[in-house]
Amino acid sequence: MPAENLAGRTIATYRLLERIGEGGTATVYRAEHPERGQCAVKILRQRSRSDPVAVKRFLREAGYGARVQHANVVSTYEYGEEDSLYYLALEWAEGESLADYAQRNGPLAPGVVAPIISQLAGALAAAHAEGIIHRDLKPENIIYDPASGVVKLLDFGIARDQQQPEQERLTRTGFFVGSLNYVAPEALSGALVDEAADIYSLATIAYFLLTKEHPYAGRSPREVFQALLTEPPAPLRTTPAGSRLSPAIEAVVMKALSREPAERHPAVEAFAAELARAARDGPAAAAASESPPAAGGLLGSLRSLLGRKPPAS
Repeated sequence: MPAENLAGRTIATYRLLERIGEGGTATVYRAEHPERGQCAVKILRQRSRSDPVAVKRFLREAGYGARVQHANVVSTYEYGEEDSLYYLALEWAEGESLADYAQRNGPLAPGVVAPIISQLAGALAAAHAEGIIHRDLKPENIIYDPASGVVKLLDFGIARDQQQPEQERLTRTGFFVGSLNYVAPEALSGALVDEAADIYSLATIAYFLLTKEHPYAGRSPREVFQALLTEPPAPLRTTPAGSRLSPAIEAVVMKALSREPAERHPAVEAFAAELARAARDGPAAAAASESPPAAGGLLGSLRSLLGRKPPAS
């Protein structure tokens, strides 16, 4: 059956201009709104509209995004259902996937990484203040505009509300959610995680941006999984780029990567503040070379993002 294409239709005053990405449960369109201008609109895919769990997960993602109001979070304009179509209208943010930028330009200098982490920490602090744990922090879920240095966090698709009764969980106990290279060890059992898991994931992003490598390496996902369960992360200094960083930067990042959640920083903003101090004071706190701004808004990020399979329900 050919893929559904709703380009040309208007849904809740959003005119869908072109389809820009498609995943397991939703299709994303570049859209135009009479007052907001260019937007991104996610539409639940046809085959998922009759699945009550898929509908609930889609609306839950929309609701979480709407609750988190912060300059470094992609704004959720509105969501709902019209003509049997479930939609989510989002801010169109300028820039590109942080994953794509880092792959082309990394390793990045501490003076570039620290402001990125600081902005993300502010976004996460706003989510945590609402009782929401993101659980899927990774560069693919972050938009970065090199021209302005602004980052925007998106995708609350597998976030959880700490106030939500356990019987309302949409992911079965024993199944971990997240991305293996960025997930906290305590999440591997499928247990409920708290803010400390987001701190760990944010630290893995810092590690990757600084070194273009991950704290755990393996020839297969199984090897990475096993290493996460049984081994400490590779020290920053053991990577080629990390060997040139100051001991202060390594200490901050590795503390946030502690296997025991209680040994990490007490909050995401505390981690970001310590990293900023280390980057400012350390000998490796060099400014980044100038890079041309990338165009495309949500296009690249959403294409990468939508390739992810939804978690088991």
